[in-house]
Amino acid sequence: MRKPRDFDAELKSLEDKARDLKARKVQQLGELVISTGADALSAEELAGALIVLAETKDAGKREAWAKRGAAFFQGRIRRTAPASDRDVSGAQPQPSSAQPASGSADAE
Repeated sequence: MRKPRDFDAELKSLEDKARDLKARKVQQLGELVISTGADALSAEELAGALIVLAETKDAGKREAWAKRGAAFFQGRIRRTAPASDRDVSGAQPQPSSAQPASGSADAE
């Protein structure tokens, strides 16, 4: 005779895994914000830049941003793209920020 499955235990295990994955995702997003230097931005500026990115339908811009992101993860560049690659209309740099302008709009 087969042992019956414990659906409650399986469901709890899956919920635990989902919670762990969500916590890891949040941690990794925080690490990404810090490693890109975007932690120097206010929450409002960062949110605004992300909204502009999410609303952008221009495939060329999105592809350029994806290439920069891939290069960032491969370690080839760190906040050094020319201003022409950025869409600075979404977030204005903080006037009192000591960080160079190249670090203020990299969320795109």
